[in-house]
Amino acid sequence: MEKKIPFAPVVMLIDASYLDRVGSDMSAHFAPIVNRELPKADLANLLECLALDAGIQLGENEVQVIFIYDAGEEKMNFCTPSNLGKELHDVAFKSQLGEFSLYAFQPSDMATREDLFIESFQLAGESKDVHRIIIVPDEDGYGERMGNYINKVKGKESITVFGMNPPAYEGDYSFEMLGFPILQSLGIRAEEL
Repeated sequence: MEKKIPFAPVVMLIDASYLDRVGSDMSAHFAPIVNRELPKADLANLLECLALDAGIQLGENEVQVIFIYDAGEEKMNFCTPSNLGKELHDVAFKSQLGEFSLYAFQPSDMATREDLFIESFQLAGESKDVHRIIIVPDEDGYGERMGNYINKVKGKESITVFGMNPPAYEGDYSFEMLGFPILQSLGIRAEEL
């Protein structure tokens, strides 16, 4: 019998390899535009911005953040803290939004990052403990495959998909631009643009 995975009411599922790629590209792109060297993104600030954009209100929320990453990609270069295995697994922080519990997992030898991400999404979708799901899938790699699974999830308050382009698939979810929370966490102000 499989052990039941305990989930929080809000689950944020993040493809760390994809997030790092987008964050690094945006940092490199916007540094010359704002004419200054950009600091590393504040990861806690980024997670709070994602939660706010997904409609989480200030309060005592429990947010479980699950990072999925490939072996050999243990570090997200654009942000701090950055080491998925050493700094971002089984830790937590509190903010005005509540408590964020962070976990980082890589697929076993038999699975891919994509398989682990989709399986984790399915498990959160089936859990009665989960009310809201926030996902940052690799839209370039397997984003379209999410469309096969997103419509099977029923009974949730909301599902929010973050990406750089609106997904091509239809479904009962909301889409938010990933770029805005990344710019915020990099310390770029609107008036600089």
